[in-house]
Amino acid sequence: MNKVLGTAIIVLALAIVIIPQYTNCSSEGRFLTLSSGKTTPMKCHWTARAEIAAGIPILGIGATMLFARKKESFRLLGGLSLVLAVMVMLLPTSLIGVCNGAMLCDTVMKPTLLTLGSLVGVASVLGIILSFRKGE
Repeated sequence: MNKVLGTAIIVLALAIVIIPQYTNCSSEGRFLTLSSGKTTPMKCHWTARAEIAAGIPILGIGATMLFARKKESFRLLGGLSLVLAVMVMLLPTSLIGVCNGAMLCDTVMKPTLLTLGSLVGVASVLGIILSFRKGE
């Protein structure tokens, strides 16, 4: 079961890192124009960048789960990935956010990240529960 959960978390982490890079406003060539005439990325761009910082540790946790032997290690890794899953969901909603309206980031990136974060959370909780059931 370690290998299945570890592989699932790796795949989800890769999606968390990659998908936002192609579903933010900057990927469509949209930027904010300042009063000085200069352009700057919208906040969804920064959310996409921050998801890299949340997704890479999840990727490492998933890879470590593939080789974890002790149930205490698996519990700890599940707890860490659960915390990071919450971060994945908070970035597009509360911490940084995405653009308002019918923009790609609001219609695709945000729901995708909420779904992926939820799936990582479910896999983490499942791993924690299974670690209480299996023997050493």
